[in-house]
Parts: sequence; C-alpha cells; structure tokens
Amino acid sequence: MNSAIINSRMGLVEWTMLVLLSMLWGGSYYFVEIALLEWSPILIVGVRVFVASIVIWGIVLAAGLPIPRSLSAWMAFFWMGLLNNVFPFLLIVWGQKEIESGLAGILTAAAPIFSVIVAGVWLKDEPVTRPKLLGAVLGLIGVAVLIGPNALAGLDVNLLAQVAVLGAALSYAFAGVYARRFTRMNVDPIVAAAGQLLMSSFIMIILVFTFDSPAELIESSAKVWTAVIVMAIFSTALAYILYFRLLATAGATNAILVTLLIPVTAILLGAVFLDERLQWLHFLGMAVIALGLSVIDGRLWSRFIRLR
Repeated sequence: MNSAIINSRMGLVEWTMLVLLSMLWGGSYYFVEIALLEWSPILIVGVRVFVASIVIWGIVLAAGLPIPRSLSAWMAFFWMGLLNNVFPFLLIVWGQKEIESGLAGILTAAAPIFSVIVAGVWLKDEPVTRPKLLGAVLGLIGVAVLIGPNALAGLDVNLLAQVAVLGAALSYAFAGVYARRFTRMNVDPIVAAAGQLLMSSFIMIILVFTFDSPAELIESSAKVWTAVIVMAIFSTALAYILYFRLLATAGATNAILVTLLIPVTAILLGAVFLDERLQWLHFLGMAVIALGLSVIDGRLWSRFIRLR
C-alpha cells in the first residue's frame, strides 16, 4: 500500500491536537455509563453517530467543502465507518456493561501496540521499530498504574467482555491505517469524518430497527438524552475532525497514542473540576506514560545518546 508523506515526529500543533482529542474521547466513557442506565448499546451507538453525522454535515455544507462523488470514496467511507465507529463503539459500550470503565480504558490503551504492528505491516513510512514498540508497552503499563490495581482486579472474570474491548482497540488500529487513504485521495479531514459518520448512521439505523426498539427513545429521561447528545457533538463530531487532521499530518501510529492520554486527562480534569485528590500512583502512572511517549517520539533520547 502506498501512503502519503507524514511527519513521524509530532510538533507542538500535533501534540496539542492529541491532548484535545484525549479530552474529548475521555469524556465518552462517562457519558456511556449514564446512557447505559436506560438504553441498549445498539441504541446508544445509533443515536450517537446519527446526531454527530447531522452536526458534521452541517459544518461541511456551511463551509462549502468539496464532497467526493466517486464510488471508491464512498466505499472507503463505508469501511471506515465499520472499523472506526460501528465495531469499536458497539464492542466498548457492550463491554462496559460487564466490566468497569477503568478496566475498559486499560484494555483500549492496547491500541497503540496493535497500531505499531498493523501500520508496520501495511504502511512503508510507519515501520515497526523497537522504540515504538517499547514506548507503546511502557504507555500501557503506565495506564494500568494510573488507573490503579482495583481496575485490574476484574481481569479474572468477564473474559468475553474484555476480549470485546480488546477487539475494539484492534479495530481502531486497522481504522487508523485504513484512513491514510483519504489523504492520498485529497479528501478534506472534515469531509472524511462526515463521510464515515454518515455511512455509520445508515448501518446503525438498520441494526436499531432490526435488533432494538426506537420507541424507547420517547420514554427516555432528559439526563440520558443530554449525555448522548453531548457525546455526539463533542466526543464524536468534533473529535473526529481532530482525529482525521492528526492522521493526515502525523500518521496512524502517532494518532492512536490518544488512547494512552485519555486516562491522564480524565484524572487531571477530575482533580481540577471535581476536587478529586491526586495520589502517588497517579503521578507514577503519568510519569511512565510520559516516558513511553518520549521513547516513541525519540527526539529526547536521540539527543541523550549523542551527548554520550
């Protein structure tokens, strides 16, 4: 597979987008917990991608962005919708019914490891390297330390739910690699996000009417509707605009590092806005994650080696 030229080492703009993306996606775990009180996983994902699709297509049309007309582009949107929305959203939401969100966060953080391998096989400009693999493993360890041993206590139960969340992480890895084709096709990142969400909406509408009952939406509480709408606008529509821009400039391996930062931003936001106390394990976990990210980035370590 040929690929567009990307920056293997991220600059300030890319790192800023990565942090913002981690904040937007990190909130989705909380909103899912609220929505699961009344809705099924299929209904949550269906409403989430449908509302997000309306929002982002409004942006596309208002900005007058060019919309691809070729069948190949729309087939790419279809497969991207499956890999990046339908499969991982359903697997994570279903998994959160059986396991704690903390454990789900740890398992999802395996995505960079999968991404290093998948990108290394399919993309010539993102080869598997020891620093990338070591950094991804260190990051995963840091996430486990950050969230704490209590989350790991559920590893001996609900194996199927854990496999489902790992499957979502693997799907994200394949999605990041597959999405690189939109850069080669000169598809604007916002249009790419809109296209995948539209195709995801069609798929989920079929699933909702086949396996669920849309009538439940009428009787739902305002709390659940608010949670899903906020998740659709910020954790989906806005997040995917950032995601596709990051993919176009930094590549699949770097973009998927967001799964390592999501627990960090969630804990820091809790400390700032919810007066939650930071413990020594939090600082240790963040330090290990930072070490892993620095190994993947490589610049600090290359300077250290040169100095020696």
